[in-house]
Amino acid sequence: MKIHRLQQRQRGAMIVTAALFLLFLMGFMGIALDFGHLFVVRAELQTAVDSCALAAARELDGQGSAVARAQSAGQTAGNANRVNMQSATWSGEGQIVLAEITFRDAAYAPTTNPLVAAYAQCVHTQPNIEVWLMKAMGAFSGDTAGNPATRSVAASAVATRASAQTTCPIPVGVKPKPGGVAPNYGFVVGEWVKLIQAQSGAAGGEIGWANLDGSNSASETESEMNNHCGTKVGDTLGTPGVQTSIVDVWNQRFGIYKNSGDPSTQRPDYTGYAYTALNWPAQFNAYDGPAPGSPASAQNFLAKRAVFASCADTGTNVKGANGCEAITGLSLNGFQKLAAPGNVAGGHKQYGFDRRIVTAPILDGAGRVMDYACLLMLQPLSIPMTDTWLEFRGNAGAVGSPCTTSGLPGGAAGPLVPVLVR
Repeated sequence: MKIHRLQQRQRGAMIVTAALFLLFLMGFMGIALDFGHLFVVRAELQTAVDSCALAAARELDGQGSAVARAQSAGQTAGNANRVNMQSATWSGEGQIVLAEITFRDAAYAPTTNPLVAAYAQCVHTQPNIEVWLMKAMGAFSGDTAGNPATRSVAASAVATRASAQTTCPIPVGVKPKPGGVAPNYGFVVGEWVKLIQAQSGAAGGEIGWANLDGSNSASETESEMNNHCGTKVGDTLGTPGVQTSIVDVWNQRFGIYKNSGDPSTQRPDYTGYAYTALNWPAQFNAYDGPAPGSPASAQNFLAKRAVFASCADTGTNVKGANGCEAITGLSLNGFQKLAAPGNVAGGHKQYGFDRRIVTAPILDGAGRVMDYACLLMLQPLSIPMTDTWLEFRGNAGAVGSPCTTSGLPGGAAGPLVPVLVR
């Protein structure tokens, strides 16, 4: 009898021990799940604020509209990410707002002055992240205050601009003027330079299509208009023929679309306002200069970018009176719609970023990259295709150049790229 009772007590003790062990194991599992959940959300949020800071820093070019553009770009880029277990709406808990994007000068002092802002900082706190173990413990013990069912996670990122070791130019090659040498190769800042459509047709002082991967494929040229990175000094570029499909991706940067186009995915510049001899007869310095002889509504690129003007200025028509064609004198057959101007949702302000101030390789006589120019895309491509114009804005590595690129940071000179610093 004694042995039987002893065995019963042992079995009872084992059941209690097993129950305690299971409870202990479940606690560890709950902790692992909760911390894993918080870690994932924290990583997602960090990616979002990193994207925000990089996009904002890219716009800090010392111009009067830099802060407004940086906030718009940062908010758009940051909120394009998914947070809280890949929720597109961030589980309805609020996304990055403009007040969470701030700026600092070169001495790292807070500033709102767009002329001196050198660093962009994005911060965000994501509230109400469920923690399942604490929620269960609160329900079990009745102490919900001491065991809250949710937690918050926060993330911060700071970015600035620094020199690149690789670049992301557009697929055109600038040919220096005869006798032109570094840094501007015979060009004058503000000068309009012709982009020749004929294959290998560009002569000295002009621009020709040039494949960054060295091939002669026309379809590759179209693909490279959507940010091909990795081009280095010394690379030999190709000389492709050009097919009309290049018009679509070029004109997207002006917010000009065919029926299937969408500015949310085919993002435009902050402005689609274009410059031709019709509305800018001086044909010089459309970037920030005066407009002698121009219509009263014509203003320089920086002014139009600050108000998010469309190709039709304050309108949305491609054709007709006051439409894009009427303002520019260009033929845009096949294009039916424009990104919205001003503060209207779905247009240049909501989806815009720096897409018309571009870097382009400067080529030697053998088609090798020897430097980079900063150019302003002045006008959309017309249908049928004709030669078009860009404006020379100096050497891309010059101090104060408006050019930035999306290449790999770490160079000693050259185009600037956004880079995270903390």
